[in-house]
Amino acid sequence: MARPRSAACVSGRGMQLLLPALLAMMALGCNCQSVQVDGSRVVEVLTRLANMSDHENPAVTRILFSPNDMLARKFVKDLMRENHLTIREDAMGNIFGRLEGTNPAAGVVLTGSHCDAIPLAGMYDGTLGVIGAIEALAALQRAGYKPSRPIEVLMFTSEEPTRFGLSCSGSRAMAGALTPQVLESKLDSGGRHFLQVANEVGYGGVSTQDMLAATRVAEGAVSHFVELHIEQGPLLEREGLDIGVVTAIAAPAALEVQFVGDGGHAGGQLMPDRNDAGLAGAELALAVERHVLATGSVDTVGTTGTFEIAPGAINSVPREARLAIDIRDIDGPRRDQVVAVVLKSAEEIADKRNVRQLEKGRVINQDPPATCHSDVVEAVAAAAGALGLRTKHMVSRAYHDSLFMARIAPTGMIFIPCKNGWSHRPDEFSSASDIANGVSVLALTLARLSGGSWPKAEL
Repeated sequence: MARPRSAACVSGRGMQLLLPALLAMMALGCNCQSVQVDGSRVVEVLTRLANMSDHENPAVTRILFSPNDMLARKFVKDLMRENHLTIREDAMGNIFGRLEGTNPAAGVVLTGSHCDAIPLAGMYDGTLGVIGAIEALAALQRAGYKPSRPIEVLMFTSEEPTRFGLSCSGSRAMAGALTPQVLESKLDSGGRHFLQVANEVGYGGVSTQDMLAATRVAEGAVSHFVELHIEQGPLLEREGLDIGVVTAIAAPAALEVQFVGDGGHAGGQLMPDRNDAGLAGAELALAVERHVLATGSVDTVGTTGTFEIAPGAINSVPREARLAIDIRDIDGPRRDQVVAVVLKSAEEIADKRNVRQLEKGRVINQDPPATCHSDVVEAVAAAAGALGLRTKHMVSRAYHDSLFMARIAPTGMIFIPCKNGWSHRPDEFSSASDIANGVSVLALTLARLSGGSWPKAEL
């Protein structure tokens, strides 16, 4: 009588049939590639940070190197230490928290954002990419993940332009995209430049040149950069999607145009005799809209964000008008073409209305847009897919430090929905569940880019 075959005894033919299934089970089951993130805990930490503000909650105002900014910096560093990250700071005040890898000499995988806030902003812009990144590394550690490349969380200095009128100061310096002449030309309301204030709070250096040189990132030091952020737009919420996989980052060109007329008494100066600077400015603002729409692209946007008229009296014909114009796009040549036709329109309007232009119109800033690297885009999409989340490939129309990090290393961004697309206002909001999704995607993206190891699970 034949002996019964035990469960452990499989014929050669049976093993051939079973082996692919076993290999698939091992691929799926032996590496526990998952993390646990509590979105409500992240919100609680963000709320504590939001209370370090010049205005009361829910408004957040946190100006670079102000007392509340320094409190926020200490708060972030304490949180990094609590989560077993090694801290360093550079001369510009960028703060790094490092999770060491098994290959410490390899280029680091960086993630982060900013914690400064414009007046009367909300509690999620920028801060999610710092606090959420710390939580992502904590989640990876809880899951037993061991990075190969080191992973660092970065809190950038001065993403917002509030104090010195220059966006992304910290990341510009890291990328070597900031000169001493430009930085020293930017003064705060007290007439001081960046180095003077930085030295007062423990950063800075002997000179602006030394400070910038010490901040510049060496070639190859960073392998990848990824930034988690609220969308600051309505698309994800409107379409019922979980994650935005960012493919490109728009960059603005900032223009200033000033018209000067002769002015006069509102009753005494007859209409045929007027050269009204205010009307010249109004016509240019409408020309901005017309030229932007003429591109036919939804990715081209233009805004006349500042329109100042002097003397500003109801019974006086305006003799001065100053316009600050923002034109941005993910397509640099297309944006620059709009800039050119706007400046040409300013000249034509000045001639037609018999007003003068001061300096003919100035281009204050014209940074190139950035394309997100396919390695990071694919890593974000794969991480979201592994979590069963619904995604949208999309562009970022807002300014981010990622724009300058793209000059240093392959870069990408992760967006989560925000209520009504609102940002830079006190009622800015993202739900705890959306935050948990974003942090989880970030954690798995960082793991993929670092190339480390997950704990083995028993079959």
